[in-house]
Amino acid sequence: MNTNRFFPASRLRRMREHDFSRRLMAEHQLTVNDLIYPMFIIEGENQRQAIASMPGIERLSVDLLLAEAKELVALGIPAIALFPVTSADKKSLQAEEAWNSEALLQRAVRLLKQQVPELGIITDVALDPFTTHGQDGIIDETGYVMNDITTAALVKQALSHAQAGADIVAPSDMMDGRIGAIREALEDAGFGNTRIMAYSAKYASSYYGPFRDAVGSAGNLKGGNKKTYQMDPANSNEALHEVAQDLEEGADMVMVKPGMPYLDIVRRVKDEFGVPTFAYQVSGEYAMHMAAVQNGWLAEEPVVMESLLAFKRAGADGILTYFAKKVAIWLQQK
Repeated sequence: MNTNRFFPASRLRRMREHDFSRRLMAEHQLTVNDLIYPMFIIEGENQRQAIASMPGIERLSVDLLLAEAKELVALGIPAIALFPVTSADKKSLQAEEAWNSEALLQRAVRLLKQQVPELGIITDVALDPFTTHGQDGIIDETGYVMNDITTAALVKQALSHAQAGADIVAPSDMMDGRIGAIREALEDAGFGNTRIMAYSAKYASSYYGPFRDAVGSAGNLKGGNKKTYQMDPANSNEALHEVAQDLEEGADMVMVKPGMPYLDIVRRVKDEFGVPTFAYQVSGEYAMHMAAVQNGWLAEEPVVMESLLAFKRAGADGILTYFAKKVAIWLQQK
């Protein structure tokens, strides 16, 4: 038997000649089932605010959010991730608005589960939208974010989200031990099926700027950084320790953030643990794509689709992306 796998017996281009054979040998696919749509919500009615650093993305009042959610369900998008914009008068050092049962996010979740129950609702568990200083936790007199007192606040926040009807709570704060504390509290309160998506490998990245503009925390942060709790971009092994700890404490799925600059981390996490692994194509990634598209330097659809396929190739089970709605429409048109 001829076992020669060298040219010309083996011509790797043979399988690339036609569309049908390229499709048959494709190793990865992007589908609507891979998409999670992050959305920003504001107070009021019939309110729609453009975000200058994120062209095409808007903050929506809850009534418009509900209408949009119905469109997303029709497109087949399985879940959205909600991020509230908190007015300055409701921000405080202790972030009490984060667990107010009548706060914007909690009201939005209740209405969504009443009117669009089939849509998965993911809520952000972190204090930065609610603190006067823009940090993800409660600070001491030196400005250092205190771990355990912050975790206690996060537990109250997560419980309020579960009580409102959130399907998945997503702690994005990077405090040590918060997953175990939240899991225990959810179990004790009768929310054993509320899932936890842990932002396990969240890096102190420079790609978050447009997001902070969107939720209104950039001005509060005043040029500060989050390096004492978010991960150093230089580190890879540390991410595996973070993921392992969160899984041991009860996380149902884990997140790597940002996305494309950290696809090596996605691959390492998936290979090491084999658990549901998600990645976030963050605001800075979105802004870069849109800037190039609007300048005519890149073609939007093929470049966006290629970027998201890279997430799948790296091992991501799902992707949080601001392109989710557009991608769902493009996939329907194929």
